[in-house]
Amino acid sequence: MQQFLTFLKESLQGKTFVELTLANKRDKSNDLKLVIVKPVQTKKGDRLSFVYRYPTKDITKNFSWEESLEQLELLLNKDFLQAVAYTLKEDRHLTINSKNKTKITTKSPTKTEKPPLEHNRQKNRMIATEGNIYLHELGITTADWQVKNTKQDKYRQINKYVEIIDGVLKSTPLGPSYNVVDMGAGKGYLTFALYDYLYQTTGRNPNVIGVELRKELVEKCNIIAEKSSFPNLKFQEGTIIDAPLPDIDVLIALHACDTATDDAIYRGIKSGSQVIVCAPCCHKQIRKQIDPEDDLAQITRFGILKERQAEIITDAIRALFLEAYGYKTKVFEFIATEHTPKNILIVGTKQREMEEPDPEILQQIQNIKSTYGIEYHYLEKLLRE
Repeated sequence: MQQFLTFLKESLQGKTFVELTLANKRDKSNDLKLVIVKPVQTKKGDRLSFVYRYPTKDITKNFSWEESLEQLELLLNKDFLQAVAYTLKEDRHLTINSKNKTKITTKSPTKTEKPPLEHNRQKNRMIATEGNIYLHELGITTADWQVKNTKQDKYRQINKYVEIIDGVLKSTPLGPSYNVVDMGAGKGYLTFALYDYLYQTTGRNPNVIGVELRKELVEKCNIIAEKSSFPNLKFQEGTIIDAPLPDIDVLIALHACDTATDDAIYRGIKSGSQVIVCAPCCHKQIRKQIDPEDDLAQITRFGILKERQAEIITDAIRALFLEAYGYKTKVFEFIATEHTPKNILIVGTKQREMEEPDPEILQQIQNIKSTYGIEYHYLEKLLRE
């Protein structure tokens, strides 16, 4: 161990040190999962920043070089069996076996550029990158846990969606164990991130299911979930309308195309889901039906305006149907970053049980349809079957 610590000291003095990680807990019941050490510059001079990663929080402490070596020796003797020191010249791996015997191996450098010495000013994100296996497996991060330049927008978008859903769930009475279903999970970006956040921060034990039609994506995501040690995250093959599911407490459907959003809302309503979150796209179903009379026809004769009108009417009727079935509904525009398109989010939270839909709201929907010459809305057809 002293040989490893001497190497660290020399790399600090030679200004080749980049990062160090401590992993592989000695005591599996210990809440401390991981420690990441990086150089930072503070008002007091050069320091090493220790990030102590726990299930529900990170704790950061800065130490002088001398204090850092003492702290590392303590952590290796007490908490961890593995350390990796990344320098510009080489990577040095330290492993400790059950008999406390140490082994040091040297590999080619993983990090060939030294990041600027500055205090960590990154925004706090809902989803951490360090040691996060699924983010790497999904192509979001590099081998050293940095977000790829080409995936910065995707990473921000994931964090924003998790932030929004977290805000909704905090005001919703859910039990200690509940079922979350992500309809049309795709590659699973949000599904993984939401499970990660809920499992690590809420103290509850959610069961999260990602429903996806493409078999190859389902198989890939289940492998990644196993690698990530996410026992209650499963992906299953199926369509939104037909997939066999347990009772749904929280239903999410982001970018479900055209009437697939209606399939998701229908499944949520029929399952008595406490929360329904949808980000619709491709509003085609009623567009070809729109045929208003009188002066409104002067608006819809322009193709682009008819398309936008179809989007507004489609989502307004969806929100009204949710309200008719006892949900408090919010509709708002969400823009993850300046580089991503606008998204409308429809959020329904269940307020009361309804044996029958509210007739007054159903009449309001009928009035809208009559005004715009719409024969039927697809969600209406599903709910009547």
